[in-house]
Amino acid sequence: MSRLAWAGATAAIAVAAGVAWTARGLPPRPMTAAIVSAAHAAEGDAPIYYRDPDGKPLYSATPAKTPDGRDYLPVRADDDAGTGASAGVTASAAKDERKVKYYRNPMGLADTSPVPKKDSMGMDYIPVYDGEDSDDGAVTLSPGRIQRTGVTSEAAEMRRIKTLVRAPGTIQLDERRVSVIAMRAESYVQKVADVTTGSRVTRGQPLMEIYSPAVSSAAAEYVATMTSKATAGIEPYGRGSRQRLLNLDVPAAVIAEMEKSKTVPITIPWSSPRDGIVLQRAAIEGMRAQPGDVLFRVADVSVVWALADVAERDLGSIVVGQQVTVRTRSYPGRRFEGRISVIYPQVNKETRTARVRIELSNADLALLPDMYVDAEIDTGSDAPVLSVAENSVLDTGSRQTVLLDRGKGRFEPREVKLGRRGGGYVEIRDGIAQGDPVVTAATFLIDAESNLKAAIKGFAAGAAPPPDAGNGAMAAGERQ
Repeated sequence: MSRLAWAGATAAIAVAAGVAWTARGLPPRPMTAAIVSAAHAAEGDAPIYYRDPDGKPLYSATPAKTPDGRDYLPVRADDDAGTGASAGVTASAAKDERKVKYYRNPMGLADTSPVPKKDSMGMDYIPVYDGEDSDDGAVTLSPGRIQRTGVTSEAAEMRRIKTLVRAPGTIQLDERRVSVIAMRAESYVQKVADVTTGSRVTRGQPLMEIYSPAVSSAAAEYVATMTSKATAGIEPYGRGSRQRLLNLDVPAAVIAEMEKSKTVPITIPWSSPRDGIVLQRAAIEGMRAQPGDVLFRVADVSVVWALADVAERDLGSIVVGQQVTVRTRSYPGRRFEGRISVIYPQVNKETRTARVRIELSNADLALLPDMYVDAEIDTGSDAPVLSVAENSVLDTGSRQTVLLDRGKGRFEPREVKLGRRGGGYVEIRDGIAQGDPVVTAATFLIDAESNLKAAIKGFAAGAAPPPDAGNGAMAAGERQ
């Protein structure tokens, strides 16, 4: 309801209170509404109240003066912004130049009149001027109302929408970089190097010495073949014996040493097959190892995996090769960069998530297995797209609308089709063009004004309210 409509209901009490304060010579008190009769307010000539000339929140129902003798400034009914006498005169003159189409009920009822009149409560009907009741769904607001509600606009521009998909995960070892040392024949551990679980080892570093009857027998056969006068120098005779040693997983360095020394070693030194960290040490001096028993497990952790669980709704924007930023809770502020290498082809039915594998470089060994991490996957497009501020979109679920600022207090609803979101902006695929001014603040207040207008027009035409009565801008957009 407008301020003019409320003025009639509170006129008598407010004027009486104002006169009483003035008669007693007390200073004017702050007021928050117009306090003259609705008839005078409709004329647009008589001041509805007086305000402090310095802009302070001090008002008076009658002419008053400041403590230093200056007159209060009159504020008339047409001065919607409350900017003083000069602004009120200008607004009144502007309205007098426009033609009144009809007068509508101040309570928003489906009742109009071609001439000024009052309702049953004595409230004046509100005039509707040319241009304020157009059929294009536009809404016209006075400059004062625009200023008070804080309406702001921003042009639709081409931007790169940066959309981040966040997913929790854990650090895991690269399965391709894990090695185990297990015997292929019955063996006895003679000696174990000073290596424990968690120790860092290099490729070829001795880990233990073992004695195996099967290995010693194969080694003796190979040495005999090499030293026999009948078979020495004939390659096919020694090939089978050498292959037997390889089948028993004897290190190549040990075989080369036998070929050089022509002697059979009592114990065989076993070395690390790669650079990495000792994850498991099961070897104990003097123990007996059966075929298949794992004595050492070594993993290369210079490259690790981050296994992140991505929500099912985000899977459509995830592809192999996308850049990922991983943050750990152990190192606040530090970021680890990687890329998606695998999207696992299965969705967890309990959590409705799918697992993705991210390969990360771990040269300083900061990332440890089973460490919790948070992954941020950049799914935005590299090319800029037409976008507006996300809070400028009025969304009913089935329809999305923005308000275009046409200038001079006129706002037009426009249905749009949305794309991806990110960084506080949303992509506009259809509906507006680059450079169109879009309202970014007070959209719901303008929407409410449009809602009231649409309802009044619907009643005046003898029709039911629009189906989207909960969102006036949506209903206005449908009529275009």
